[in-house]
Amino acid sequence: MSTCAASKRERIPSLYEELQQVPDSRDDQGKRHPLVSMLALACVALLCDYQNTNAISEWVDNYGKQYLKRFHFTRDDPPGKATWYRVLGSIDWSALEACVTRWARQVLEVLEAHSTLQGVAIDGKTLRGSKKQGADETHLLSAVAHQLGITLAQIAVADKTNEIGVMLDLLSKLVVEGHVFTTDALLTQRELAHEILDRGGDYVFIVKRNQPQVYEDIELLFEPPLPVLKGESWPTAETFDAGHGRIERRSLQTSTMLNEYVNWPGVEQVFQLERQVTNKKTGEVTTQTVYGMTSLSEEEADAKQLLAFVRQHWHIENKSHWVRDVIFDEDHSQVRRGRLPHVMATLRNTVISLLRAHGIDRIAKSRRRFAARPDEAIALLGIPV
Repeated sequence: MSTCAASKRERIPSLYEELQQVPDSRDDQGKRHPLVSMLALACVALLCDYQNTNAISEWVDNYGKQYLKRFHFTRDDPPGKATWYRVLGSIDWSALEACVTRWARQVLEVLEAHSTLQGVAIDGKTLRGSKKQGADETHLLSAVAHQLGITLAQIAVADKTNEIGVMLDLLSKLVVEGHVFTTDALLTQRELAHEILDRGGDYVFIVKRNQPQVYEDIELLFEPPLPVLKGESWPTAETFDAGHGRIERRSLQTSTMLNEYVNWPGVEQVFQLERQVTNKKTGEVTTQTVYGMTSLSEEEADAKQLLAFVRQHWHIENKSHWVRDVIFDEDHSQVRRGRLPHVMATLRNTVISLLRAHGIDRIAKSRRRFAARPDEAIALLGIPV
């Protein structure tokens, strides 16, 4: 780690301090354990490879009651399993998300200082296990920073088809100015484009047939043979990747020829992305072509940068959704009481973001390490001694 990076991470705000701002809805007479202590312990338990609420309730039993004072509990015995379910399930989830969003925003300000063109991916994920058990609003729409993999905000919707209706609510929780927002084709909507531009941001959108006129215009533009632009070739960028028995080539071409023609707010470039995958064993070649557009001008983002934005959009799958499903076993969680599914999803997001903020990318390995060294996990939250 460079000296500059280490210095930035030393200035990452305390997550524990932010968790203290989560309101406690319990009556004073019924409070046996401080809410912030329970939230902090839950985060540390998740860091230590404890996957679910049942496991979290056993953390102190396994590591010893001496840790209760480290979390500033006021009693000599830890919360029981029923207490964990009741308290976490009754938390004001929107208030918890607001606190975590505020913390993530501060982290981003520290780590992205003096950086330019930072991408934010917006995409949805369903809590499949909880959905099967009949829990409400199990589809979560999230915003994740491309390079850092930090979840910046999250909002619940009834299902994937409702993403369009709540996307502006999600955007309202984010710092838009100075960021480039990427989405899948479902969220390529005029209203979202207007809102991003009005708040000083930019977009890189994939265009499919849910926007038929724009799609047809871009498709027609890139049909071969391509028009000659004063004897010059079209701006193009390519990447090649080899692994898992295949070779993948991506080629992106851009154009400004539709800027005055296409009916879309703020468009400065359109592009065609061709993905060609060759199976090393069989030699079979498959090709996929997708189209897109951006509010970034040629001077702000060339073909290489746009290709990077499109590829980095899927970091939300690799750095967030996949980690939650595979490493944190989220899809197998069947909790359905109150807001418990949403609270647990937020806590998983939070500890993943905490690890990413501190430059820890090998998350499964780091959780095994914290399981053997819980004091390091406690220190990572910024819990005062």
